[in-house]
Amino acid sequence: MGELHDRHRNVIPGWVGLYYAEPLELVSGKGSRVTDASGRSYLDFFCGILTNMLGYDLPEVREAVERQLATGVVHTSTLYLIRNQIELAEKIAGLSGIENAKVFFTNSGTEANETALLLATAARRSSQVLALRNSYHGRSFGATAITGNGAWKSSQLTPFSVHYLHGTDRHLPAYAGLSDAAYITACTEDLRHVLATATAGDVACLIAEPLQGVGGFAVPPDGLFAAYKEVLDAHGILFISDEVQTAWGRTGEHFWGISAHGFVPDMMTFAKGLGNGFAIGGVVARGDLMDGLTGNGISTFGGNPIATAAAGAALDYVLSHDLQRNAATLGKLIIEELREAAAPLAVAGEVRGKGLMFAVDIVDPVTGDPSPALAARMLEETRERGLLIGKGGLYGHALRMAPPLTLTEAEAREGLGILVDALRSVDAAATR
Repeated sequence: MGELHDRHRNVIPGWVGLYYAEPLELVSGKGSRVTDASGRSYLDFFCGILTNMLGYDLPEVREAVERQLATGVVHTSTLYLIRNQIELAEKIAGLSGIENAKVFFTNSGTEANETALLLATAARRSSQVLALRNSYHGRSFGATAITGNGAWKSSQLTPFSVHYLHGTDRHLPAYAGLSDAAYITACTEDLRHVLATATAGDVACLIAEPLQGVGGFAVPPDGLFAAYKEVLDAHGILFISDEVQTAWGRTGEHFWGISAHGFVPDMMTFAKGLGNGFAIGGVVARGDLMDGLTGNGISTFGGNPIATAAAGAALDYVLSHDLQRNAATLGKLIIEELREAAAPLAVAGEVRGKGLMFAVDIVDPVTGDPSPALAARMLEETRERGLLIGKGGLYGHALRMAPPLTLTEAEAREGLGILVDALRSVDAAATR
């Protein structure tokens, strides 16, 4: 593995990070488990950053792709009718709840967010955008510009005038101890103040994640975005829900993460889990917004026959097997038991999440400050025990986990047991 790692460093940019002191090469997978090049098997609680939503080698998805491959048509472009694409768009439009919805497919969440921003700024004739602190929306020029996490802002240049709102920063002294209702009121008044003081009118949109993915699965209180939308509607400002990580029932309580706030947004972006490993993203939006662009537009690879075959099969599987309910049931089990086990541990901070999307902050046992070093130690300890997890958060100290929606109760308990054992081991070493 050292030789492959050396080759990686020679040809891949240094800013493309790798997990672990000795990085893994994953060579096979089945269900919720993967195997590395040395033959070691792992239970996967991160799934390619939430992308292998149904785990590995699901027959229904594999067979749908094989049927399309057998036709010999791997690609045609959006200049031709693509049956798989149309059928998938019809399903997503119907599930969205958006009036007269239309869908545009891309290759990734980054491209999806770029498209949504294009639609919003064209409709409103404004380059002013609202986003949330601690947010992440992709790695392109525009998506980086609206990202509210300094660790992921690789350029100070921007095509937008961006103003950042509160939403998941209740640890700050100004908000510590506030109830949900009081925090929502404070944040909403701040939004009014931003619009009155920092913008020049005719703001294009607010883009927000229902749970902040790279931000460590930070969760705004339910109802915050509804309060924001009431203010936005008064100014004609559009609402984009970035559902790249929260769609398809992942949060358990709702099919779309934004539904926890009790309204339907103007647009939603999606990607990751929909293709179960095949590259696909997109935007579902009001028809008038989608049709509002005056220039031509295509996506060479977006919505191609292979990706849409995989995505259609994956979405059908989620719906026919009620995987949203599975996420709700097993997520509740894991989060509740993880909170109980973490409570006496000095290195364990907040445990949070919804459904099969949950996180635990790792902190210095003496100061309580975020500890990215101990979080990195946790990744090594869980790997050693046979569990793959992720990390994130503003300071790189949050362990984030999103097992496949097909997870069984036995696998949930196995992963939870490994996680708790690793936490206890790191806590014992840090508090000696």
